[in-house]
Amino acid sequence: MNIAIASGKGGTGKTTVSVNLASYLAENDKVVLTDLDVEEPNSKLFLETELFHKEDKFKMIPEWIEDKCTLCGICQKVCNYHAVIQLGPSILVFPELCHSCYACSELCPTDALPMIPVKMGELSHYINDNLNFVESRLEIGQEQAVPLIAQTIDYVHDKFPEDIIKIYDSPPGTSCPVIEATKDADFVILVTEPTPFGLHDLKLAVETMKELKKEFGVVVNRHGIGNDNVFDYCTQENIPVLAKIPNSRRIAEIYSSGRLVYKEVPEFKEQMESIKNFILKIKKEAAE
Repeated sequence: MNIAIASGKGGTGKTTVSVNLASYLAENDKVVLTDLDVEEPNSKLFLETELFHKEDKFKMIPEWIEDKCTLCGICQKVCNYHAVIQLGPSILVFPELCHSCYACSELCPTDALPMIPVKMGELSHYINDNLNFVESRLEIGQEQAVPLIAQTIDYVHDKFPEDIIKIYDSPPGTSCPVIEATKDADFVILVTEPTPFGLHDLKLAVETMKELKKEFGVVVNRHGIGNDNVFDYCTQENIPVLAKIPNSRRIAEIYSSGRLVYKEVPEFKEQMESIKNFILKIKKEAAE
């Protein structure tokens, strides 16, 4: 079971839900939590785990070999991202634009553009009893998060069996990193807040999930502020509301100190139980 936790905007409480839900589930079952917000992963701040494995992650970038090049121009024609261009007697490669599609390298008639590995980030795997935690961190200066997200998901799929619940703390927003993080999910939890801004970005996230043909539900964080427009929207669109996390100074203080909220706030734990029951129900239905 692959559960992606996403949001239309940053700061809604996505990581709060991710780490607390994963830790709560891990009290009785094996769980894998993966932080896919590779540009700024912070789930580790709330977890007491030991490092099990660490590895560098690479993407493949073409390297121009001048002596082999005949300046035929094929590489420039086939690159949809303008990462390879011909400028006079030279071929210029822009690694930041390259999507590692191999077209320029494979179609070069003289093998003048071999693909070479370039480090794009690091993957770390931590363990604490039933909880496995995996995070990847993008190198400073790297501009594309999608390749690292894809390789991180591949690592999780390769290392853990299908019957383990896997929770993915996705990047915020609705752009390419979110698409990559949620495209293989069995269910997506969208975290929002009951404000006009929260509703606006929730609608964008809902449209994205519908386009991806994903099953999804909503968790409303900071319940008690704003208005009921988010709930009215969910009713109109037949979107299940899985939990309502109260707006609480105590929750904010616990979170700010890097502690797990469900262990100290009974009301919060009840909401995690609600999400857990919904997930287990979906898992059971899928098995049948």
